[in-house]
Amino acid sequence: MQLDKDLQSVQDMRDAVKKAKEAQAKFQAFSQDEVDRIVKAMADAAYEKSYTLASLAVEETGLGVAEHKVIKNQVASRDVYQSICDQKTVGVINEHKDKNMVEVAAPFGVIAGIVPTTNPTSTAIFKSLIALKARNAIVFSPHPSAAQCTVEAANICLQAAVAAGAPEGIIGWIPQPTMEATEGLMKHKDVNLILATGGGPLVRAAYSSGKPAYGVGPGNVPVYIEKTAEISKAVQRIVDSKTFDNGTICASEQAVIVDRNIREMAVREFKNQGAYFLNAEEKKKLEPVISPAPGKLNPKIVGRSARVIAEMAGITVPADTRLLIAEETRIGKEIPFSIEKLAPVFAFYTVDDSVEAADICERLLDLGGRGHTLAIHTTNDEVARTFALRMPVSRIVVNTPSALGAVGGTTGLQPSFTLGCGSFGGNITSDNVTVHHLMNVKRLAYGIKHLDVPKSGTAKVSANSKPAAGNTEEERIEEVVGQVLAKVGAAGNIDKETVIQLVNQVISQINPIKL
Repeated sequence: MQLDKDLQSVQDMRDAVKKAKEAQAKFQAFSQDEVDRIVKAMADAAYEKSYTLASLAVEETGLGVAEHKVIKNQVASRDVYQSICDQKTVGVINEHKDKNMVEVAAPFGVIAGIVPTTNPTSTAIFKSLIALKARNAIVFSPHPSAAQCTVEAANICLQAAVAAGAPEGIIGWIPQPTMEATEGLMKHKDVNLILATGGGPLVRAAYSSGKPAYGVGPGNVPVYIEKTAEISKAVQRIVDSKTFDNGTICASEQAVIVDRNIREMAVREFKNQGAYFLNAEEKKKLEPVISPAPGKLNPKIVGRSARVIAEMAGITVPADTRLLIAEETRIGKEIPFSIEKLAPVFAFYTVDDSVEAADICERLLDLGGRGHTLAIHTTNDEVARTFALRMPVSRIVVNTPSALGAVGGTTGLQPSFTLGCGSFGGNITSDNVTVHHLMNVKRLAYGIKHLDVPKSGTAKVSANSKPAAGNTEEERIEEVVGQVLAKVGAAGNIDKETVIQLVNQVISQINPIKL
């Protein structure tokens, strides 16, 4: 009897988790060399299929730019691998001789990997690599509109891993994902950790599953062009970033804030880079296309080109238009241009100075991007550091495309496709999630300090024996020694036992018990 789609999806999930658990039980006994060989084989295979997977993703989802998804796949395979290849994840991983302590790695077990439609293949590659590097198994729940390409990416990694010696089933997936199956995966008794990348409701479901979970928040990323910036370079970086894969990376810029005294130069550069500035009437037409209800992004514009989005609003733009920009002064859920827009659409704010710019940035982040990322273009390092101290974000990227810099493509940040938002955004970490987040660390700690623990009832400590407030240690010692000497003088010749008693008296009064 054939099951209906929902029941079949749940059964597929259960089967995948069962196989993953069995495979992981074997895999956790692999040596570091064996693990490293498997992970390298996976990275090489995924890198080789970067173009194929990119084309498949665009074909299936209709989102983004194939050439840009190739870069994402390459970062997820090559760059991520290079960042983790030398990390120890088996057996003793650290020895702290000064503390006489040893650290030992242990895997979590089976990981649930939630994959978004915006980055369906690169996320699957990235999560497969970091999961297996830490000797975990992983089971994917793809987005329903990107299931085919996500499964293909996971299968490429699986086949390479098995060919290199990994157990069958170490990477699994739900072929036809449903919400019921996804929720069941996150709550499954044999799943030990959730690695969730997706929309807010899905991430909240991960956190409420009762399992340890890494989730990420939205990225309403502001970018500030400060008056000392190299304007032409700054604008080129911003446009390249915002249009990269049609804005589907959550770290892409969402609103640009420009100092007034460089405003005209910035506007000219944006136009030179293919930006189209909407007039008041065009802006009004586009607003309901961006957000049909307050605070809600229209999913139909996500990952679409600027020309397609303009057509949705009945706006005619030049054929070479790469980006749609509207001037804005307001911020709020009811202001469509101020919310996160995973598309090549920008809000443009003009400010008098860096103080006003910081206020605008913080309000935009409070609207929906707290904890994620802020970008700034400046040659004044003091301004950059001031923003770093104030802004409630986990990444401040300077003079670089935010979409690429935040994921570690153009900065020294850890290459990652899961960007934690810290407590600012309700996440457990502010890191770019990677291998060490997916393994336990056991600590073998030897005794290095001696502590005398007195037997119960042997200490004679009373309120009267406590030194007066303000008395120094030296004063207390002199006082007690004086008392003892007076007793010695009165006693004349004293025997050994009396000396012992007097010494104990001194010790008990100048060194009260401290635990």
